[in-house]
Amino acid sequence: MLWPIIRVIVSVFIAIETAFAGLFNGIVIKPIEMPEVEVGEYTQYVDPFIGTGGTPWACGMLSPAACVPFGAVRLGPDTSFVGGAYIVKTNTSGYYYEHGHIKGFSHSRLSGTGAEDYQIFRVTPATGDSKVDVIPYSHKHERAAAGYYAVYLQSLGCLAELTATGHAGVHRYTFDKSDDARLFIDITSTAGNYPAEKGFVNYNEETGMLTGGCEIHAAFSDRYEGLPVYFAATADKKIVSCEVTGDESDLGIDINFGNIKGESIELKLAVSFVSVENAKLNLDAETGGLSFDDVRDKAVKTWDERLSAIKINSTDKEIMKVFYTALYHSMIMPTDFTDVNGEYLGFDKQIHTADGYTYRTDMSLWDTCRDTHSLYTLIEPEIQTDCLKSLVEMAKAGGVIPRWPMGAGYASSMHGDPTNIMIAESYLKGFRDFDVETLYECMKKTSESSVNKSGRNFVEEYNKYGYIPDDLANGEESVSFTLEYAWEDHAIAVLAEQLGKTEDVQRYSEKAMYYKNLFNPETKYFQARNSDGSFVWNFSPYITAFYDAVMIKKFASCYSEGSARQWRWSAIHDIDGMIELFGSEEYFVSELEDFMKDASLSRAAIDPGHGFWIGNQHDIHTPYLFANAGRPDLTQKWVRWTLDKRFSDDVNGLDGNDDGGTLSSWYVFSAMGFYPLAGSDKYWIGSPNLDSAEITLGNGKTLKITAHNQGEKNVYVKSVKLNGIELEGCYITHEQLMGGGSLEFTMSDETNFN
Repeated sequence: MLWPIIRVIVSVFIAIETAFAGLFNGIVIKPIEMPEVEVGEYTQYVDPFIGTGGTPWACGMLSPAACVPFGAVRLGPDTSFVGGAYIVKTNTSGYYYEHGHIKGFSHSRLSGTGAEDYQIFRVTPATGDSKVDVIPYSHKHERAAAGYYAVYLQSLGCLAELTATGHAGVHRYTFDKSDDARLFIDITSTAGNYPAEKGFVNYNEETGMLTGGCEIHAAFSDRYEGLPVYFAATADKKIVSCEVTGDESDLGIDINFGNIKGESIELKLAVSFVSVENAKLNLDAETGGLSFDDVRDKAVKTWDERLSAIKINSTDKEIMKVFYTALYHSMIMPTDFTDVNGEYLGFDKQIHTADGYTYRTDMSLWDTCRDTHSLYTLIEPEIQTDCLKSLVEMAKAGGVIPRWPMGAGYASSMHGDPTNIMIAESYLKGFRDFDVETLYECMKKTSESSVNKSGRNFVEEYNKYGYIPDDLANGEESVSFTLEYAWEDHAIAVLAEQLGKTEDVQRYSEKAMYYKNLFNPETKYFQARNSDGSFVWNFSPYITAFYDAVMIKKFASCYSEGSARQWRWSAIHDIDGMIELFGSEEYFVSELEDFMKDASLSRAAIDPGHGFWIGNQHDIHTPYLFANAGRPDLTQKWVRWTLDKRFSDDVNGLDGNDDGGTLSSWYVFSAMGFYPLAGSDKYWIGSPNLDSAEITLGNGKTLKITAHNQGEKNVYVKSVKLNGIELEGCYITHEQLMGGGSLEFTMSDETNFN
């Protein structure tokens, strides 16, 4: 089949590139002493290289870019193959560990997603007469930590160091050579091979300030006609000359600092999505009077404070490293889109002012609604409230709640209304400081009728038939759409009950059961069904949509990014009802365990297969379902297996795209012994792999978690007590956790199941 062949070809190409880079990197011009990396009590365990390499389509899609928590700037290297060759999605964040060349250092990127966007205002150092397209580099001469990145570019004799504030990137370039030291700013740089328009740049010789901007049209931003972005920059060395190159769609400025052998150039560049004037304000407010070291030290301190929200202990240093890196990755997005004066660019392309909150964007909600926002409800309530208030303003400006807001518009990635789940869960957990009525009316609107931008596909058919007929949807993910719409309608029913809207509770509770209409009692799978009620004939649970895309006959096009087996467990809003469809708990458990056992043999495999794949979100919760069928011991077994086998401190340390911190949040929760049932106020009880943890909750209280006798073989929970009282059942509630106190697990190597 074609798809495996394509994957092999790409893998071979990567191997050749790695070998080529290795040859160059083995030639050391002179011994290089890299600078010491500044770390704090918790940032010492953060390794930003985790998730930056591995199989391109199954890697974390992460970057070692320097940033602060939830900032707008993520300043890091953009890499490429030899000669600048481009292969789509080797890593959408701009950095791929297997690449051997750097194009330069751009000021933002999406984190862990499948889409290439931002990578704005790329800065590339040069010496001599001209800039080169790509620069070889070696991982031997590369360092990264929370808030800091450095690489020595030996062909230039230049040490590049990067750090950041919320809206500004701060660069430091130290040149060994006496040739002209130069920095080239690509004004119209974007991710991948996407275009930019309307580039402009100005240099004020009197003040030494550079300003400019463009409109980017990358993977997501082009879906809403482009995203304007502006910058203001200053350097601490006198500029000898500036030369503008290209035109408004391919614009750059070549800055020459003359012969400064052994000296450093510090460049500060702030961005704004509102105006050049706001970029200047951001630059002054966040970097004025500060050196590179000052900004770096502040970034490290900020990260340490955020990460200290969860203090863990483990004798396994790899677990410490994986945990704190995961917590770090969960705090990169959503993006602060608000300038220091409170202004932001809205979905209506007008300038608005955020009053009493920070307007945030870049929410991978189809993914993050499953656990990342649940993490914020525990330890980052201010961030969660910001997100809710921002969604209100997006809905007011654009007419509908976005399912994947990126920048200043509807990216409309994936499908359905995943935001419903996050909103309902937040309200259940006591979040009230947002305009819930506006969001509620939008939730109903997209469930009942066709709307532009982020609306539901085939919503009329769904409402008419109680499922999406495959023949009327032309095979377009009809099963996945139906399953998710039912879950999202359940979220409307949950919120309606909280708001006292009795008639709506009945309406949406009924619609939440539509998922059952696609369950085939003969095969015990959710299958595509035609408008005449017949199930489609060409069904195979072992073929994924990835293969189907290149096959002549369509077997899995009714499923989104997966197989029938991977979508078989998706009615998590009605788990008991879903189990009943299987006929018995015993059969459900046996089928679920077969599914888990069929996980790929290796993490981040070239072919993840049709079994359990935590790297794609629709089956991310499945290890916890055993508990609902009376087998908590199997939940404990498979949670610990997943923690151990599907996460590591390697560059391929994740089993798939992190998607805004989703996989990372799974690890954070599961390592502590519980995991959210998305859309509810409940958390499944799992099996912690930490010795202890202390959570500073968002309400100021402290929850101390202890796992007595926890170890590699002691994965089974003998008992779990909250404040001395033994818990029964498979859940603990948000209210119970937020009460603080002690959560004690007693672990054993023997299961309690008889």
